Amino acid sequence: MSEILRCEHLHKDFGSKQALVDVSLTVESGKIIGLLGPNGAGKTTLIKLINGLLTPTTGKLYIESQEPGINTKPKVSYLPDVNYLNNWMSVEDIIKMFADFYEDFRPDLAFEMINRLGIDRKDRLKNLSKGNKEKVCLILVMSRSAKLYVLDEPIAGVDPATRDYIISTIINNYNPEASVLISTHLISDIESVLDEVIFIKDGRIVMHDTVDHIREEHGKSVDDLFREVFKW
Repeated sequence: MSEILRCEHLHKDFGSKQALVDVSLTVESGKIIGLLGPNGAGKTTLIKLINGLLTPTTGKLYIESQEPGINTKPKVSYLPDVNYLNNWMSVEDIIKMFADFYEDFRPDLAFEMINRLGIDRKDRLKNLSKGNKEKVCLILVMSRSAKLYVLDEPIAGVDPATRDYIISTIINNYNPEASVLISTHLISDIESVLDEVIFIKDGRIVMHDTVDHIREEHGKSVDDLFREVFKW
């Protein structure tokens, strides 16, 4: 295993608000990791720092020993928590655009998954159901040969069948030498596929451990421990 992501005493402030406080962690290859916390805990802020969309107030963040920038863009495949694609474009046009934009994008894999879903590649995004839009967005992200897949709330607001498809797609299509970081507060839906979890609360990392150790040490599921740590 090799180190993919390292954060060193990371702080991010928005005016007087501290969004992240002294975040230090390491993510190694070959892992599926849950970034778990309630709304407003700092998950999306950390994800945006990983993708170079924000810069730290203080501290350092490295993707394979490089600070986020143009050289790390090919290493990270990012699914934001909002749809950023143009609704007027067809599924085929979007796949072709990604193939032009990312050297590591695998259009054959994307078209294969689209066909398996029974989605017409000529359909415009605006004509797809919410669930199929979510699936298309995920397929685009998972069709890259990245080192770190960062998924911000990929199963929020979709039906159980779509959640199952999304989870299956994540498991079966990521580069085995890469890692997947999944931000969510829906723990029970993804717990079975996680290797490690990171609990974040009020911008601070309160736990980073393997799922197996949590079950052995605490005698309970990640979901039960999460409810205990974040109870009001």
